[in-house]
Amino acid sequence: MKERLWNTFKELADIYSPSFGERRFCDVLKEKFAALDIELIEDGAGKEIGGNSGNLYGFIPGKLNEAPILFSAHMDTVEPAKGKKAILHESGNITSEGSTILGADDVAGITVIIEAVNRLKEQNIAHRPIELLFTVAEERYGAGSAAFDYSLIKAKEAYVLDLSGPIGDAANAAPTIFSFEINVYGKAAHAGFAPQDGIHAIEVASNAIARLPQGKLPSGLTFNIGQISGGKAGNIVPDLCTVKGEIRSLDHKAVISHWDKVVEVFIEEAKKKGAEVEANNKIEIRAYETPLHHRVVRRFIRACENLNLPCNIHSTFGGSDQNNFSLHGITGLVIACGMNEVHSLREYSNINELEKCVKLVMELIKGGEVKE
Repeated sequence: MKERLWNTFKELADIYSPSFGERRFCDVLKEKFAALDIELIEDGAGKEIGGNSGNLYGFIPGKLNEAPILFSAHMDTVEPAKGKKAILHESGNITSEGSTILGADDVAGITVIIEAVNRLKEQNIAHRPIELLFTVAEERYGAGSAAFDYSLIKAKEAYVLDLSGPIGDAANAAPTIFSFEINVYGKAAHAGFAPQDGIHAIEVASNAIARLPQGKLPSGLTFNIGQISGGKAGNIVPDLCTVKGEIRSLDHKAVISHWDKVVEVFIEEAKKKGAEVEANNKIEIRAYETPLHHRVVRRFIRACENLNLPCNIHSTFGGSDQNNFSLHGITGLVIACGMNEVHSLREYSNINELEKCVKLVMELIKGGEVKE
């Protein structure tokens, strides 16, 4: 079975599937599940978000009279990914050739789901109803899952296979990610002959930034200004400076409160020089927290215990499709599935970790409810 697991991983990992370009990956998944007599329905999210493929949804009836559970993973990868090839080493580790990412994020999750479904069918194991959702453009702040029609989903609980770390790790909370752009408008003037006639937009922005601590703040919130641009030439007082950045926190209200303070500081510094400020923002994803006493967590803990897997429930500061699921009444965990050092050329998976995760997913599907 490990051979099939590896073959599936390699086939999927070798497909070039960047965000908004998942067409081939989507078609291969449809074929794989059709071979298991499972129809995956493609939605219209691709057209809505500017991609060439939609999300894939599937339903597998269960023999147990229990509530359905949703399992999800995403089809897209970050760059550089063109021409990637998965290599299985004697140690069991799986890497790329070194010039690209591997794509275990999230080929690992999808491979595990495929293999678990295969084994459930082959072994004729009674299980609860299963819903599947393979999303597009997850790496772009969950754009695909944000565009999905949630009226199709019956499940109120989900396991999202999209986390780094050892099998048995799971994230029950993730942050609001808030991006922003601030434009400071000054007044151009000749920097040599008449600098006094100008209003230095970059100076105003710099003074504001100097008042705003960067990085992880005592509250646990993170604040980062990552881009600054402005000016037309070295001999012209700049009349525009654009500042871009992001705020993250597990507390959504804390993000909004900090943003208000940021805008206030920029306006104060602008008034000192006679400049103007325009502030724009976007909530990329919204924070959620799954209570530790919830069934979806207790079921996961029980499954880990049954398999003698160390269980570690924690928060994460990265987003996933679960952020969007929670907005639609689906409570879930994001679980580790055999991906490590993601979004880098050092990314790797491990065939033995993938095998552990397959057994874990099967355990979660088998049934037997837990009480909150």
